[in-house]
Amino acid sequence: MFAYIIRRLLLMIPTLFGIMVINFLIIQAAPGGPVEQMIQKIKGTGVSATDRVTGGGGELMSTQSGPAQSASQGGSKIYRGSQGLDPEFIKELERMYGFDKPLPERFAMMMGNFLRFDFGNSYTSGRPVVDLIIEKLPVSISLGLWTTLLTYLVCIPLGIAKAVRDGTPYDVWTSSVIIAGSAIPGFLFAILLIVLFAGSSYFQWFPLRGLTSENWDTLSLWGKIVDYFWHMTLPLLSLTIGSFATLTMLTKNSFLEQINQQYVVTARAKGLTERGVLYGHVFRNAMLIVISGIPAAFIGIIFTGALLTEIIFSLDGLGLLGYEAAINRDYQVVFATLYAFGLIGLVVQLIGDITYMLIDPRIDFEARET
Repeated sequence: MFAYIIRRLLLMIPTLFGIMVINFLIIQAAPGGPVEQMIQKIKGTGVSATDRVTGGGGELMSTQSGPAQSASQGGSKIYRGSQGLDPEFIKELERMYGFDKPLPERFAMMMGNFLRFDFGNSYTSGRPVVDLIIEKLPVSISLGLWTTLLTYLVCIPLGIAKAVRDGTPYDVWTSSVIIAGSAIPGFLFAILLIVLFAGSSYFQWFPLRGLTSENWDTLSLWGKIVDYFWHMTLPLLSLTIGSFATLTMLTKNSFLEQINQQYVVTARAKGLTERGVLYGHVFRNAMLIVISGIPAAFIGIIFTGALLTEIIFSLDGLGLLGYEAAINRDYQVVFATLYAFGLIGLVVQLIGDITYMLIDPRIDFEARET
């Protein structure tokens, strides 16, 4: 196992490098960028461009240079909205954001900083990107943890019940409900929950936004727990609705496959009860593929599934952070989160494989030819 882990860790280096190269090139072709955003901001506020750089532009001077959208080489690019501005001011903006350097040099500088986990400062807030990620991470972890736990607690017993009652009316109508639920997009279901239970048209049982109430600091310990889950109810429901079908059917099919194996027939012939056969023999083998997918499911919910949910419910997590960074062209945050999420995703895949081997010692990835 040790040699397999080392080999996978070494393969992460070119994989992560490829992820960053592809995303870096794609973003270079995207319209807009920090320079154009700043130009529009300056024109919108009516503040002198020279003052923003030399006097009133302290926030610009403190911004670290970093990767961003394609910029001028030596000031040759014409930015949208830059008409009427001093060319020297445009060049100064490019130097502040690091756009005066060639594209390969910017990428090399970015990767060199990222290898040291130096993500620089946000273009929009001026705060260290690491601090932003750490600040938003608890919200996304809460969503991922409780959604994964709720999904597995519901889907595993439901999948087992469907496998035992395969072909019965119970199996048919539960499958219909599950498929109908999975057909509804999570964000659309979230909006429906808000309209029904957090809006003014029907019921106002749950809060409309946020993870805690304004009087959170004044609440008792039990009051904080109740308030927390009161705010989490609707987001969790919207996230879990789309996960039921996949996990439930995976559990059912896995159990059906094991129930038809010869060792189950042998166990029944020895006089074991159906419950003893199911939970004493079938359960462990059938749950291998389900349990080994927990790390990947948890990370997937944090980094992808919760994006629209955080936006809809105004939850200040990683999804909302990434969305705002993309809208504001804050590429320091965009590239840093891509790097962090890519690295975490690769590590989680390795953890999933290791979990699979620990659950079933018969599996040996190391024995495969490379």
